[in-house]
Amino acid sequence: MQLRDFSYVLPEELIAQHPRPQRDASRMMRLHRGAKTIEDDLFAALPKYLERGDVLVINNSRVIPARIYGKKPTGAILELLLLTRREKKDGEELWEVLARPAKRLREQDTIDLGHGAEARIVTRVTGKKWLVAFRAKDGFENYLERFGRAPLPPYIKRKKSADPDQTDDRRCYQTVYARPPGSIAAPTAGLHFTENVLAALRSRGVQIASITLHVGIGTFLPIETKNVEDHIMEKEYFEISNEAARVINAAKRVIAVGTTSTRTLESAADIDGHVSPGSGETSLYIYPGYTFKRVNGLLTNFHLPCSSLLLLVSAFAGTDFIRQAYARAVHYRYLFYSYGDCMLIV
Repeated sequence: MQLRDFSYVLPEELIAQHPRPQRDASRMMRLHRGAKTIEDDLFAALPKYLERGDVLVINNSRVIPARIYGKKPTGAILELLLLTRREKKDGEELWEVLARPAKRLREQDTIDLGHGAEARIVTRVTGKKWLVAFRAKDGFENYLERFGRAPLPPYIKRKKSADPDQTDDRRCYQTVYARPPGSIAAPTAGLHFTENVLAALRSRGVQIASITLHVGIGTFLPIETKNVEDHIMEKEYFEISNEAARVINAAKRVIAVGTTSTRTLESAADIDGHVSPGSGETSLYIYPGYTFKRVNGLLTNFHLPCSSLLLLVSAFAGTDFIRQAYARAVHYRYLFYSYGDCMLIV
């Protein structure tokens, strides 16, 4: 299967640059897989499409303010994106990070992060990753909370010099139900939810099950192989509680909110669709040809061309049907990607 078959043309002005003033005012395209029909609506109408016995599965992982900036000894600005914390001891934290620009980065370089904090380049992990030691006078976690920025994807443009408190991204690039911290990208299908929508769902008898998958670099890394089958996903940590598994296994229909919830459920399900509680890591890669074991419906945003997320959605709804839906979305000026609109596939 060729990766180029999952490309499409998107006008740049349809890439959402800012969140909507009201989360649930986003548009929602509704796809019915059986009838191959497509309808247009607003996300606020979601409750009327679900019914008693349905279980909506949400990813409650909280995004950490994982993007920070510092100055190299030359005075050049360096952007660091925290990926995974490897060690914490003696007031120092070791993280795997992405650094940009990294062309002239050297081991033992010291980066001034300002506000009494610094980073020291320890070693290169891979071609793109570095192991970096962080130290701050009031503790690195406190520094990160005060001065870290939302890890927005590169297609959302923000000035590097912007004060993190001058934008709404720290709040808006976070679901209203986010709890345990650990993600370096938002589970964006959940950004549309408000407390009112959640209450309306519950009033219709729809149960809501919270699971956790800490979104890592594997979710949004571009596929660099020509053949779809040759791509390898990086591991991401997930948790499913006993109560969540009980509710999910008793569901008439399971509606996954986002690709992260989908991958978590499919990773924990056996061949009969029974979901086991527990925690672990998943590198499940879903692309057309995959047989879904537990997920019956999917709420998801519109994804980048040739991405693993688009491949997952194509596997769930059918490549031709998704291609048709995306062409419609472009024609009717839906907004795409993280702060964009969404689709409900049942």
